[in-house]
Amino acid sequence: MTHYLDFEKSLAEIEGKAEELRALAAGDPEMDIEKEAVALDEKAGKLLKDLYGSLTPWRKCQVARHPDRPHCKDYIGQLFTDYTPLAGDRNFADDHAVMGGLGRLNGLPVVVIGHEKGHDTRTRIERNFGMARPEGYRKAIRLMDLADRFRLPVVTLIDTPGAYPGKGAEERGQSEAIARSTERCLALGVPLVSVIIGEGGSGGAVAFATADRVVMLEHSIYSVISPEGCASILWKDAEKMREAAEALRLTAQELHELGVCDRIVTEPLGGAHRDAPATIAAVGRAIEDLLAQLGSGSRKERRAARRQKYLDLGSKGLAA
Repeated sequence: MTHYLDFEKSLAEIEGKAEELRALAAGDPEMDIEKEAVALDEKAGKLLKDLYGSLTPWRKCQVARHPDRPHCKDYIGQLFTDYTPLAGDRNFADDHAVMGGLGRLNGLPVVVIGHEKGHDTRTRIERNFGMARPEGYRKAIRLMDLADRFRLPVVTLIDTPGAYPGKGAEERGQSEAIARSTERCLALGVPLVSVIIGEGGSGGAVAFATADRVVMLEHSIYSVISPEGCASILWKDAEKMREAAEALRLTAQELHELGVCDRIVTEPLGGAHRDAPATIAAVGRAIEDLLAQLGSGSRKERRAARRQKYLDLGSKGLAA
């Protein structure tokens, strides 16, 4: 069953009518409704193009959070062969909001790490909706240490509303774990490519995305705080999230202009969830291309270039 967003209600009605016509025809072979159904399909296609041709930042937030959007597990399943998951931080527990391990990307050995939100009620609860606890970031650090030791490139897939702010997480050193993970990204001597596949929320995302190259899907978002959280702080009203989304400049297109995002991967018309295999394949091609570009250079040069990249952030915005 297709899940429609609030701004897609008119589209849902048209596509629903086309499905109803075809269902009626299936029950009565003598009915000839294909012409009417095709006309509805054409109308729906035009409306879909119009809707997604002018998405506001808030609507992009909604698309980035779409429940049917492909998640980390889907990307790993389609892109990486010989995937061997590694669990636990060797200190406290295994955080199911973070998954990672060893695999091959078109034959190239890599370490892959990502946030996993889950796809239904049970798995979303199990994965804590993609919100990592300290042990999740410490697991990521452990995997990055492994990659550095064996000279393996690192690929991170980011899709989180932010790090988990619970009492237990804070008691176990959430802020310290995020900082250590960010520090480890900067210290890596191997190539690091990060892809924002949905939400890139706050320090929970930065801890995986302090990379040589940051890729964003066309309708993904990346921001220091959620629009709802920003609105609650600035205007004491979470309902002003639309205004906050505009002010945060969180879309892939705006972040590319600012130099935060290095490449945008185009999504199928209507969002990644309308053709997940094609979206995942496009992301895979982008990762391969960037890893090939990053293959040369010494470990020292790579660290220095990554450091300079983040020291230079904001210069485009200031110049504008």
